[in-house]
Amino acid sequence: MRPPVAPQGRTRSAEPYSGPRVTVAVPSPLASLRARLTRWGEGGRRRSSLLRRVPPLHDLLELTSRIGYGARGLIFLSVGLLTLLAAAGLLGGAVGTKGALIWLSEWPLGRLWLILLGLGLAAFVMWRVLQAVFDADHEGRSRRGVMVRLSQGFSGLAYAGLAFSAFRMIVDLPRNPAASDVARSRETAAAVLSVPYGDWMLVAAGLFLFGVGVANITRSWREDFTQYLACSEKTCRRVAPLARIGYIARGLAYLPLATLIVLAGLRSRPSDVTSFGSALDAVQRQPGGAWVLALTALGFVAFGVFSFIEARFRRIRPPRDLKPG
Repeated sequence: MRPPVAPQGRTRSAEPYSGPRVTVAVPSPLASLRARLTRWGEGGRRRSSLLRRVPPLHDLLELTSRIGYGARGLIFLSVGLLTLLAAAGLLGGAVGTKGALIWLSEWPLGRLWLILLGLGLAAFVMWRVLQAVFDADHEGRSRRGVMVRLSQGFSGLAYAGLAFSAFRMIVDLPRNPAASDVARSRETAAAVLSVPYGDWMLVAAGLFLFGVGVANITRSWREDFTQYLACSEKTCRRVAPLARIGYIARGLAYLPLATLIVLAGLRSRPSDVTSFGSALDAVQRQPGGAWVLALTALGFVAFGVFSFIEARFRRIRPPRDLKPG
């Protein structure tokens, strides 16, 4: 248990999640499984001195979640640095998160990096599940709370795909990752266009991605990022701008790709679809695009650094009863 911290957030309350909560009966299969696992754990602790040193499940979930934030931070820090090199003309082109994974795999012990990152991203997916399904952040079922939890759920799906990519690269590393990503995106677009109303489905997918970008930009100035951090008021005030800059960069980076997907649907041309990195390259080719790309890269770096700060200071409250909230 952490010691009391300085008041945080708009309300200046030390524990923003400490409101009363009604306990609802857990569905019997889940309750039975939980009780059985608890009995096994307690029995094992009584019989083994080694198991008695293992932290409780609640603490293990918190540690795992912090590892997940660290893995996300490393990914975005890598994306930012590589994009910055691309903006300076020192790299062939900008990359997305998968490109960052491939770059990390080329380090010494690269496959070990991929294993660790895959496990770290899987840990972050677990935390997203706790947030979205079990309401670990106590967002509730209000309109705002449901929207927040839905965004956390979609985020979990995205990071689950990235974790799967990391594990797949361990045994099958693409030789030309940029071309492979573009080809895969166009194959998916062609498959969508081949079904009835596929063009409108592709337009809807692009508009959804555009909405994700706008939501990130909106969140950058509306969200009080300090309310989730268990650090001093001075420290929180210093690190909050990193989150705002990072969310703006993430939001802006989605818009070019979303626009291309919408145009592909309107024109019924899968060849208009490209990858995240190639969409950023298209931005770089515009007048002043290198400066825009450099600012976006710095935003990615800021978001990665803020993820490391969350790994250390974020308030993580894994629900003890593990019931859907």
